[in-house]
Amino acid sequence: MAYAAGLEDFSPRYMNTEADAVVAHPVFPVCLEWPAILDCANLPGSQSVTVEERARSVHAAHDMHIFRPIRAGEVLTTTATVIGVRQIGSGAAQTTRLDTVDAQGDLFCRTYQLGISRGVDVAGDPAETESAPELPNLEPVQGPGGAESIAIPVAAGAAHVYTECARIWNPIHTDRAVALAAGLPDIILHGTATMALAVSRIVERVLGGDPTRVRRLGGRFSAMVFMPSTLQLLIHGADTGLVSFTVLTEDGQRAFSEGFLCFD
Repeated sequence: MAYAAGLEDFSPRYMNTEADAVVAHPVFPVCLEWPAILDCANLPGSQSVTVEERARSVHAAHDMHIFRPIRAGEVLTTTATVIGVRQIGSGAAQTTRLDTVDAQGDLFCRTYQLGISRGVDVAGDPAETESAPELPNLEPVQGPGGAESIAIPVAAGAAHVYTECARIWNPIHTDRAVALAAGLPDIILHGTATMALAVSRIVERVLGGDPTRVRRLGGRFSAMVFMPSTLQLLIHGADTGLVSFTVLTEDGQRAFSEGFLCFD
């Protein structure tokens, strides 16, 4: 409920406890994944990474597979597995698979997350234990027509609210001195917040307000979002079971690109 409220999404599906049918926002699994991502710093081989280098880590891409909605009262466990490390032009790229299961071991959600540590070198050869799945083909959905545009206002304190409601604490989003030391011009909104704000609008506009229909979502985090500002969500098209979308910053940069949401 706090996560949805932090996005100013007050759908009864997230809030109406009287109906005994409260479900999690489709992007809520990122809250469960964050502690496991942080714990990856304790993996063998990671000890040489400095605090300053960790501060230069950015969330580059996300691919979340939702097998069934999370419902109130369930106890879940999330495990992070690093499945790939390689050097790219901007730094060290790491792909992590995050699995969230219930007490019986049944899979709720599986996410493939790409993180890039800017200006950090990888020691040794690239390593990959498994490949991330192919992404949806967005070309047929985008088509030649225009996109529907939806304005998304982002308040001055949006990053602070999201930090507390999501329990995702990273000071580059809330502490200006830390953000400047990391080479950023100011604090920035969490990438997952940008994605979640867009998903809320797509659920309402395309899925009739039913978040339980979402089966997969993701895209690439391409530009920083500063506050306050107004984002523009562009819904390029909705084919059978697939929505293609982009989120633009106030000055027209792509904050979230190659966005997709699969539904049934």
